Amino acid sequence: MAPHPPSEQGEWGQKCDDLSFGRLWESVDFFCFAHFAGWAMKTLLVRHYGILWTISVMWEITEVAFSHLLPNFIECWWDAIILDILLCNGLGIWVGMQFCHLMEMRYYNWESIKDIQTTTGKLKRAVLQFTPESWTAMRWLDPACTYMRFLAVSQLVVFWQLSELNTFFLKHIFQMPPSHPLVFMRIFLLGAMSAPTIRQYYSYVTDPRCKRVGTQCWVYGLCMCIESLICIKFGADIFQHTQIRNIIVWILIQAAGSVMCVYLCVTHHRWQRKRQIRVDDSLDDDTETDSKVSSYIQSLPRKQVTLSTPEDEDSDDEAEGPMKVHRRKKNPPLRRTNRLEQ
Repeated sequence: MAPHPPSEQGEWGQKCDDLSFGRLWESVDFFCFAHFAGWAMKTLLVRHYGILWTISVMWEITEVAFSHLLPNFIECWWDAIILDILLCNGLGIWVGMQFCHLMEMRYYNWESIKDIQTTTGKLKRAVLQFTPESWTAMRWLDPACTYMRFLAVSQLVVFWQLSELNTFFLKHIFQMPPSHPLVFMRIFLLGAMSAPTIRQYYSYVTDPRCKRVGTQCWVYGLCMCIESLICIKFGADIFQHTQIRNIIVWILIQAAGSVMCVYLCVTHHRWQRKRQIRVDDSLDDDTETDSKVSSYIQSLPRKQVTLSTPEDEDSDDEAEGPMKVHRRKKNPPLRRTNRLEQ
């Protein structure tokens, strides 16, 4: 099968110098929402800013390297940087990470719906039925990680690119539009498979007690290899036009970029850890200083001051004995007499 004719490429790679708000607004379509939703779902699986941004940037480089084989990869620079990396992918990553933080802080109460008395409570419990029972925060790049863990994360970035490439090559080779039912079925199936796959791979990378990769990782890797073989078999005429130089440069950039980005992530985590240690030490010093000041204040001699009331003063006067206070007697009232009697 021959590649799509140039007329089906659209205007993605044309008039790249015409950059305006109207042009950007015209480029916003259903695929922008698909990019946003896709990256939000990917964020729920990976849960790491550094790895996600690495995959996002590396994928745009992948599109440039394979644009001579896939015409729909031809796009303007502002479409790749502004619409894809910053707007769609970046916003999807941010929304996904905010949801991850919400799930980490959320309290799960899985009581029976029969024990809930109110109708609102029952509705909330019914909605919670479709949420995970527990949520694990993923820490791919610990500051004290080994080189094997460092390479394993870089390997995840490269394999992610290969899995994404299979999607576009299959659509192009078999000439299936994005709205084809098989395209949606494959995306949902791989999305369901990738969730346990990434979880098992994460356990293998981060847990020293895990000595082997889970079975789901092998199943997903086998599916990826089969899809690649199908693309090579049925797209032989397409791969005849492959520019070997582009592929070699792409492989080198993928390897170097992945290693560099992961290294920067590890460095950032180490800096954060040292900063947190300094903050904790300063808080401990302040606490120790406050305790010393309070103990010094308590050790100072205190002068006792007694407050007296009028009742206490009267009781003190009565207790003095001969020292009595004589009150002035009131004069008796004068008697009024009748003048006639006088």
